[in-house]
Formats: sequence, structure tokens, C-alpha cells
Amino acid sequence: MPEATPLQTLFDTLPQTGRVEWIGIRTARGESMRALTRVAITPGNGLEGDRFKGRETSKRQVTLIQKEHLYAIASCLQRETIGPEVFRRNIVVSGLNLLALKGKTFHVGGAVLEYTGLCHPCSKMETALGPGGYNAMRGHGGITTRVVEGGELALQDPVLATAVPA
Repeated sequence: MPEATPLQTLFDTLPQTGRVEWIGIRTARGESMRALTRVAITPGNGLEGDRFKGRETSKRQVTLIQKEHLYAIASCLQRETIGPEVFRRNIVVSGLNLLALKGKTFHVGGAVLEYTGLCHPCSKMETALGPGGYNAMRGHGGITTRVVEGGELALQDPVLATAVPA
């Protein structure tokens, strides 16, 4: 096995533990988000009760966004705060740079997720946030994930990188 480059070592060093700050599901297309205190996560289905109905190989089973980015987006729109439900992501996490999870699997409570890509804003953000909402979210939309192992998730549960997937 080749020796890791200094840059790869930096990418692989992520000792911080994040925390689940908010959990939400959409029960149907276009419906408002419903906040939860706990939820089951299953491969191929994402969060129990969420409208996502994909395949076990789908790359967008669960979406996450950083709590710290909610403040950045609000600031770009000259607001103090914006509630997490507006962003239509399933999980809000604090204390961990979600982009540093690229190429990794990670624990969220009792489940294991795999980073699959960026979660770009959609045109609905212009309506939800007002003029400029789409652009305020660019670069702050969070990530998409695939469920590797199901489990239970609750508010305040830890978020911790595991390893590079095989």
C-alpha cells in the first residue's frame, strides 16, 4: 500500500466530533418540514417518515447542513437568524466541517452515512428566503449522503468521521 502524501494525511485527520442540533422530515412533496427529537434511519429509505423514496444505492438519502452556515446565510440576507426548517435539509450539525467528510463514512448517532456530494440550493430557496436567497445559499447548502448502516438518531447525538470507504 502506498504511503500517504502529506496532503492526504491532512484530509484524513478529522478528530473533531460534531453534534446533531436539529432533525427534520418532509412527509410529502412541497409540505413544510416537521421537526423531530429522534428518528430511525434505514438504508434505501433515509429518515423514517421522510418523503424520500429512493433505492439503496441512491446518493441523496439523507441531507445535512452545518448550523454555522445557517448564520452565514442569514447574514448574507441581512437577517439575525433563519430557522433550520426553511433550508429543507434533514439534519443540522454543529462543530464539524461537513465538507471535510468528503470521501468518508461517518457516524450520526447509531447510523453510518457516506458522503456522496454537495447539496446545492434549489430554486425554492428564492421563494423561501426571498430575493437573493438562492445566491446566499451557494457554497453553504450542505451535503448529500447514502445510508451505509441504519440506526437511531436523536438530538445532541455525536457526528464523527470513521474512515475512508473501501
